[in-house]
Amino acid sequence: MSEALAVVSEVEVDDLTASALLASIKASRDTENAEAARQLDLAARWADLHPPESIHLAAAFTTAGSEHEEPIAGDGCPPVAEFCVAELGAVLGISTTSAKKLLGHALELRHRLPRLWRQVQGGAVPAWRARSVAEATIHSVPSLTREAASWVDDQVAAVAGRVGVAQLDRLVAEAIKKYDLATPDPAADPEDGYLHVDPRHVTVHDQDVHFAGTVHVEADLDLADGIDLDHALSRDAATQKALGSTESLNVRRARALGNLARTQTALDLFQARGGATTATSGDDLPAAREVVLHAHFDATLTGDGTVFGPTGRLENRQKLLLLEQLQAWCGDSQTKVTIKPVIDLNQNLSAPGYEIPARIREHVILRDKTCVFPHCTRPARRCDIDHVIEYDHHAHADGRLQPGPTQSDNLACLCRSHHRLKTFTTWHYDMPQPGIVEWTSPHGHRFRRDRSGTTPIHPVNPVNPVNPVNPVNPVNPVNPVNPVEHEPPARP
Repeated sequence: MSEALAVVSEVEVDDLTASALLASIKASRDTENAEAARQLDLAARWADLHPPESIHLAAAFTTAGSEHEEPIAGDGCPPVAEFCVAELGAVLGISTTSAKKLLGHALELRHRLPRLWRQVQGGAVPAWRARSVAEATIHSVPSLTREAASWVDDQVAAVAGRVGVAQLDRLVAEAIKKYDLATPDPAADPEDGYLHVDPRHVTVHDQDVHFAGTVHVEADLDLADGIDLDHALSRDAATQKALGSTESLNVRRARALGNLARTQTALDLFQARGGATTATSGDDLPAAREVVLHAHFDATLTGDGTVFGPTGRLENRQKLLLLEQLQAWCGDSQTKVTIKPVIDLNQNLSAPGYEIPARIREHVILRDKTCVFPHCTRPARRCDIDHVIEYDHHAHADGRLQPGPTQSDNLACLCRSHHRLKTFTTWHYDMPQPGIVEWTSPHGHRFRRDRSGTTPIHPVNPVNPVNPVNPVNPVNPVNPVNPVEHEPPARP
């Protein structure tokens, strides 16, 4: 039936004239804007259902690490119960951070930018444009008072449909000045302001990696430091050339800067002693700061041995890595290469007791890659390792079988925020297969999380929000029956 409707719809679109097609796409955009405005209104209503009082009614006292009130918008906006944000994000298919931003924008518009809010709900201003204004007023530095935000609202309301980023920044800056919110800036003094400005910095733009595997570095140094650095780079570049390097001067200077980072001012092959340059083993050089890089490459076994693919993934900051780069790094004289046993992610590792050995922790981190909560992308190495089924510390003493053993098919990575969420709310999850988890929210929405991402599980079976029924034992914040262990995050 749906395929037939799709065919009819396609035929109807093909029959449209150019003018009718433009009218149709405009109507579609109007519908999109109306729905975006409605989503803002519903988000604000969701916040209304979860005021901080809802936390205090559930517990007579605050348990360490339990839910707290979360301020998500500017001065004058009501805070919300922290854990309500995660379920909204999961249902919308966005991260908890993005859901928090949506709620914050909705409350900011409704409480501090009411004229703009009315224009959005009336269809005069697109929701995305109003949200950009709310983002600016929420995160203004210094913070805008309620009166200052109201003044911005009055100014923006007249031009909201066409206000740009630069104009919005000027309005916010004017509001800060008008309401005397900024502290005096000594650097702005026209005569001696330069005395209060320190321009020194070193910035490595590692978010913009060139296809050749290089990054841009810029710096402002003291004059003496700059001259010393130039001399060190020139000397190292000359040494490289004397050793037979055929690279250009710019390339040799760039390599010299890397050598300095590893305390190799002369490639660790030459060292100045009393004005003379002699060969040395480099053992007497100070040790460089250890930087651990986790590189992942696909490999296949052939008759000639192991063959690695030309490209891989650098776990640190999720960057593309070329095999040639890795070979060059490993060939450096000061690089310490540690070969670890191959971890078969299909193997189920186990250990007696509650503590998680390093080999099992590494197995779970490599398998999950990130926190396994729906749509969360926090790297697994910065997460807690959680027992999916709680470890019973009294099972052995009572002669009972351990229900939550320490083994890889009962362990998963959870960031601290979502670990607390699982501990102190009725959110719960199961692991039908290693690396595949299925979550159920307090209102009965279900999600499947695997290495490829998050997908909703249909049909949705929502529960009564007033008296939610949890198929597993719910956690009582006052007297936790089923407390989940708090393990420290894995150290890098």
